[in-house]
Amino acid sequence: MKKRYAVTPFGWKIKQKLVEKQLDQRTFCDTYHIPPSRLSNLIHGTRKAKKYRKLVSELLGLEE
Repeated sequence: MKKRYAVTPFGWKIKQKLVEKQLDQRTFCDTYHIPPSRLSNLIHGTRKAKKYRKLVSELLGLEE
């Protein structure tokens, strides 16, 4: 069984912005060519994914 990771504070910000924009994670990833696994890594903090962290921050207007 896979281990579940808690959502980080940055992950909650991502989720909140996606709700505000009325987008689900899959649609967001498909639209901006972001691998869904990298978005998940950012939300759960399991990997730094610096390139995508910067991109997602810019697209959603988040401060790191």
